[in-house]
Amino acid sequence: MSTSIPDSHRDLLESATAILATNGPDGRPQLSAVWFLAEDGVVRLSLHTSRQKVKNLRANPALTFFILDPAAPTRYLEVRGDAEVVDDPDYAFADRVGAKYGADLRAWDGPGATRVIVTVHPTRVNAVDMAAG
Repeated sequence: MSTSIPDSHRDLLESATAILATNGPDGRPQLSAVWFLAEDGVVRLSLHTSRQKVKNLRANPALTFFILDPAAPTRYLEVRGDAEVVDDPDYAFADRVGAKYGADLRAWDGPGATRVIVTVHPTRVNAVDMAAG
């Protein structure tokens, strides 16, 4: 069982979006499309604290981070792991995520909003390419 992303799938970390799966309060999966940054071998997300996915991660840090290759849908990266959730009160990380996507997350969040940085700590990485055989 690997906990690192192989070179064969690192290009997927440049994707525009990923799917974040968390466990909802009823135990069922909750999926959300998310923006992210992958730097220095670590995947991080900037999430608004009012969202259900943040509440889910605070109650249960288990998650799955999934990226499908849009050019080859039989190729994907699945990272199962645990979330580390820390406050981003000055929007330092949120501003970096916004820069990647050409967006001002402060403007989207409105007055009095808060964000957190979610770091994905892998417990298992599945890099799949069904076309490769």
